[in-house]
Amino acid sequence: MGTEMSFMSDRLDQRAVLDTNILAYAYDKSDPRRRKVCEGLVRSGFEGESPYYVSNQVLGELYVVLTRSVAKPLPKEEAGLIVSAFVESPRWGKLNYSHLTVKRALEDLRTINTSFRDALIAETMKEAGVGTLYTENEKDFRRIPWIEVVNPFVTKRDDPAHRSDEHQQSG
Repeated sequence: MGTEMSFMSDRLDQRAVLDTNILAYAYDKSDPRRRKVCEGLVRSGFEGESPYYVSNQVLGELYVVLTRSVAKPLPKEEAGLIVSAFVESPRWGKLNYSHLTVKRALEDLRTINTSFRDALIAETMKEAGVGTLYTENEKDFRRIPWIEVVNPFVTKRDDPAHRSDEHQQSG
């Protein structure tokens, strides 16, 4: 039982939201390198290997991106099936937001230089107690102090934040 509790605790510490760009790359055939990385993350979520979450907002954005913004837009029916798979999967956590979340996101804009959409994702995560976000949009999300940003396309060595830590340690 102790091992099971430890496992559950470890899984909770690994909870993360996948941003729209990560989900979209998993289904976008125009960028094989990014697709491979993101397909692995998404598969891990569907197989229950990783405790991943999506927000309502991300699911809505995913549909729009897949049908309008990728190099080869998907038919609406196919994009709808993809979004529905996330909605219906018991292994993907879903984060909902309320009118109060919207209000807090608007308040964040007074002190954090980011878009409303990013502030809304951040507040939704904060309410759910999920602090890690997988995204390619490092620049904007790193401005939000309670978000740990993971860009799956950048190795620690390439990460400017990591390089500055190394420089401070060696200097």
